[in-house]
Amino acid sequence: MRKFVRWIRRITLLLVLAAVVVGVWKRDDIRRLLAVNSLFSEGKIVHNFSHMQDLFYHAAMARGAGPVSPLPPGVPATLPPTVTDWLTQRNATSLLVMKNGTVVYEDYLQGTAPEDLRISWSMAKSFLSALIGIELTEGKIASLDDQVTKYAPLLVGSAYDGATIRNVLQMESGVAFNEDYLDYNSDINKMGRVLALGGSMDAFAAGIKTRRATPGTSWQYVSIDTHVLGMVLRGATGQSIPDLMDAKIMKPLGLEADPVYLTDGHGVAFVLGGLNMRTRDYARFGQMIANGGQWQGQQIVPADWIDASTKASANTTPDELGYGYQWWVPHDAGPGEFMARGIYGQYIYIIRPLGVVIVRTAADRGFEDAGVEAQDIAMFRMIAKGLP
Repeated sequence: MRKFVRWIRRITLLLVLAAVVVGVWKRDDIRRLLAVNSLFSEGKIVHNFSHMQDLFYHAAMARGAGPVSPLPPGVPATLPPTVTDWLTQRNATSLLVMKNGTVVYEDYLQGTAPEDLRISWSMAKSFLSALIGIELTEGKIASLDDQVTKYAPLLVGSAYDGATIRNVLQMESGVAFNEDYLDYNSDINKMGRVLALGGSMDAFAAGIKTRRATPGTSWQYVSIDTHVLGMVLRGATGQSIPDLMDAKIMKPLGLEADPVYLTDGHGVAFVLGGLNMRTRDYARFGQMIANGGQWQGQQIVPADWIDASTKASANTTPDELGYGYQWWVPHDAGPGEFMARGIYGQYIYIIRPLGVVIVRTAADRGFEDAGVEAQDIAMFRMIAKGLP
């Protein structure tokens, strides 16, 4: 009996030691998985959204050695109390308003600071759209009507086989994908766990085998489509997205701080939502787009691409917002009115004829509630039209 007890104790000790070894070995994976599970919790969401590089695999980009481009102050705007109430209600973390290239309002909320790198979520899709426009003009991508498998052969045999770059840009790939952020078992949340545990986003995209529609026939917002666009860009250029983005967009913008891309465990950028930048640097990008792709005398993004990509060209239904090439277009939008938009309340809102660019970041856990989207758009329009 004593021998048996000693044996049990030894086995127990070995199991405990094994658990400790596995815990140390997989410590970072466990930490990232826990971060995913508590990323949007009420007590942590504000802090998390400004410290994503502390929680996930990431790649730092370099702003370069050039000078920081100026964001000159303009005539200060006094916003009505309804704006303050709205910012509080929507748990906003920053608001920056530009008029004709000058900053007329800037504020940081919820204890966040101007120096914080803020998660873009799906605003990053519009950055990738700009990069595609550059590479198309430079000839690295021959045509938007090329099939994605021409540049990303890993997708042969997947649900993306037969889809064109244009189909994917417009979210008309036809792949079956559940984008419900509140459903633990949805595809978008499975993808998040792949990201957290160091899996391959390329393999995840290639593993999607089911279609809900023929490519190009109907619209459905599918975030993994943007990852496929990243695969196309990498295949077309032989470069990583952070390197391309650095050289073609970030360095020419003269940013204040080095941006950060979240990545999967293979170092592949999370292009559909993993960009982290300061609010003022998001504003620089937005102002460059509002300028028709020009910044400080340099044509960064082709003007004709901006015109084409920010028009509502996808087959959305009348009850949905318009959609272009990874840009959103509000209902009843006037000419030159469009937005980059991310979950939990991230926006770069642009009305080119008024010379207005608005950046709002937030940690809005109620962003999917009925009426919130319409309220946000109405407030942006009110701010824009109320500026002197």
